[in-house]
Amino acid sequence: MVTDRLEVRKTYKLFIGGAFPRSESGRTYPVESADGRFLAHACLASRKDARDAVAAARKAQEGWVGRTAYNRAQILYRVAEMLEGRAAQFREELAVGGSPDPAAEVAAAVDRWVWYAGWADKFGQVLGTHNPVAGPFFTFSVPEPSGVAAVVCPDDAPLLALVSRVAPAIVAGNTVVVVASERWPLVSMTLAEVLATSDLPGGVVNLLTGRRAELAVPLAAHREVDVLDLTGVDDPAVRTEAERAAADHVTRVRRAEGPAAAWFDPSSQSPYAIADFCEIKTVWHPMGL
Repeated sequence: MVTDRLEVRKTYKLFIGGAFPRSESGRTYPVESADGRFLAHACLASRKDARDAVAAARKAQEGWVGRTAYNRAQILYRVAEMLEGRAAQFREELAVGGSPDPAAEVAAAVDRWVWYAGWADKFGQVLGTHNPVAGPFFTFSVPEPSGVAAVVCPDDAPLLALVSRVAPAIVAGNTVVVVASERWPLVSMTLAEVLATSDLPGGVVNLLTGRRAELAVPLAAHREVDVLDLTGVDDPAVRTEAERAAADHVTRVRRAEGPAAAWFDPSSQSPYAIADFCEIKTVWHPMGL
């Protein structure tokens, strides 16, 4: 009986439209552990990959926003269930990447999926309002999803930070293109496997790995991107260029501020994070004759 065998090494790819393609450019970059050991090659996504991801997100958006709030909540809860079932794998990957507390980060990520799932049918009441006006009108302000969101994730807390920005975006009915942590992308692509095998429709979440400097500006300039989250962009020059590109077609720009520890603070999970990915629409209706 042969006992010595070669380990089957995992191939990390992109996650676009519910599938796992390689980068169209064929480029990769090495990912190392916190102590400098080689772990794997991650895909180096190109501008073409970013455009493909936006196209997949736009295609999926109408169907996703058309689902009931109850159904979106069910799907987010299912993601939490599957993440809980693979918690040991996520803890191991975070530990190799140098996470100070992998168990706490995985537990917080699971809890955050559940927490935002519970807001699916409630955030409209919190973010919306009936406006008092001096006239014979009813006027209501209600939140509506922006459409396609592009999210650039930070390196700090690579799993929890991603969940903390993606969950509020999709629970509102948006679809998302995510640029994963550049330094620790592998745990994000393992999360993509969870999303692919959950009930989440293909294209609702699309994950890219690669250089923020190469992807942030093309996403900002893309006219099918409705809201841009630059939380993970630390380079002031890249951030400024992305903001200018977004301004050309009035794409709203968001950025969550705070130290790395803030991702673990329960106060960072807020219905107002959902508002970052919504537009508030006001409706006027005459009353009386």
